[in-house]
Amino acid sequence: MDTQDDWITTPVTADLLRGALDVERTQHGVLPHRLPARARAQNTDAQLAMAESQPSGIRLVLRTSATAIELDTLPTKRVYVGAPPRPDGVYDLVVDGVLAGQAGAAGGNTLTIDMATGSVRQRPGQPVTLRFTGLPATPKDVEIWLPHNETTELVALRTDAPLAPAPDRGRKVWLHHGSSISHGSDAASPSTTWPALAASLGGVELINVGLGGSALLDPFTARALRDTPADLISVKLGLNVVNTDLMRLRAFTPAVHGFLDTIREGHPDAPLLVVSPLLCPIHEDTPGPSAMDVSALSTGRLRFTAMGDPAERAGGKLTLGVIRDELARIVEQRAPEDPHLYYLDGRALYGEADAVRLPLPDRLHPDAATHRHIGERFAGLAFAADGAFGHGAHASDHASLV
Repeated sequence: MDTQDDWITTPVTADLLRGALDVERTQHGVLPHRLPARARAQNTDAQLAMAESQPSGIRLVLRTSATAIELDTLPTKRVYVGAPPRPDGVYDLVVDGVLAGQAGAAGGNTLTIDMATGSVRQRPGQPVTLRFTGLPATPKDVEIWLPHNETTELVALRTDAPLAPAPDRGRKVWLHHGSSISHGSDAASPSTTWPALAASLGGVELINVGLGGSALLDPFTARALRDTPADLISVKLGLNVVNTDLMRLRAFTPAVHGFLDTIREGHPDAPLLVVSPLLCPIHEDTPGPSAMDVSALSTGRLRFTAMGDPAERAGGKLTLGVIRDELARIVEQRAPEDPHLYYLDGRALYGEADAVRLPLPDRLHPDAATHRHIGERFAGLAFAADGAFGHGAHASDHASLV
């Protein structure tokens, strides 16, 4: 390939994207979203707006004989005042199911966030070109996983051979909702977040509605899950409710019931797995909110601490221990009328023994090795023959997976 004339430019359209619930056309190209426009219109929280625009689990999926691919993107980088610099987002190239390359996109827009004051400043930038070369000149399925933690507008897609949307391989669709850990915080790359790893091991198509800081039982999120076609559904609930100190037990219980009721309106018979929080020592018995540890920031480290008082549990304040007990009780209560409802204690994915071997670096989020551990654990439990998503799941399994 020697000249620009050798490139074939293909518009980026929704049929080339998987994992997105909406695709917005912008002045530069297209911006994939993980919440539909109606949900976004009902949201007033900047954190959620940022999280849902970060394309965790979203990938370009195409069938082509191209040996080279160029993708022009306009990323939005985040800079947190006082915190260590964040690395550029990673794009994973997967060919016929195997990771075949990675690239980063330096530049683009910059969002400077001061968590102490809540101020946000945006500086516009220019699109960046990624290039993958040396691919086999044979027909193949190609996936480009977009950065899980970086808002990414797709400007142009070029190849040295024609492409088409990859065909439907008949795999089941797994729809997952959770917090920043499900979103992929501190994973190494977009195809190695724990949900992406679990989906690969389970042989399913992932739609990841993990929303950093924003798994807060919002009704518009429940309606988005209700209206999204899926064969398998999981909701990992509780951590953000604690670390934002959003509600008390009195509000939490009916909110969970309402969230599950709404999902069931659109998916009355799909396996629905309720996952309680992973072990998080700072919030096991201490309510929120979470806050950045100022003493750690002064040494250039990011670390979180719990600001609540354990004595406040008596007044209905929530801890992870309280939430696990309540989620288990809710699932047990609903189970007689919902034989396809399941419960998984999050500590089966990451518990006390795991925390000794794989401690949370910032006390809240797992690192890359721990994402792999959680993904393998989830696949081994949920996709097993007798698991919630396995072929052997039946009504008598509803109480628990473990």
